[in-house]
Amino acid sequence: MKNKILVVDDNPDLREVISIFLTGEGYEVATASDGPEALAQIDDTIDLIILDVMMPGMSGYKVCAQLRECTMAPVLFLTAKTQDSDKAMGFSAGGDDYLSKPFSYNELLARVKALLRRY
Repeated sequence: MKNKILVVDDNPDLREVISIFLTGEGYEVATASDGPEALAQIDDTIDLIILDVMMPGMSGYKVCAQLRECTMAPVLFLTAKTQDSDKAMGFSAGGDDYLSKPFSYNELLARVKALLRRY
């Protein structure tokens, strides 16, 4: 059975590249372009959420806090916000890991595997 990953980012090119990469690694991937779309897709089939912080309408921090009301799937923040205070906000909102953009796809894959192994 494949693990299912939800990739949430307002950048369609980045969503597509991450989706292709993770699908090639054997994962099932769903995508969302914003917070409300992501929240609508959450169910017990989602094993991991990769979540951007800076999205229009609803920040990734707010999305994560709402996700925690309905799922315990690990959340990996993937964002250009790199200050320690930004990371602290991500963890306070319920995030499990934090990867700064630009990022290495090998590091993304390693973090995905580590989070799925732990949860």
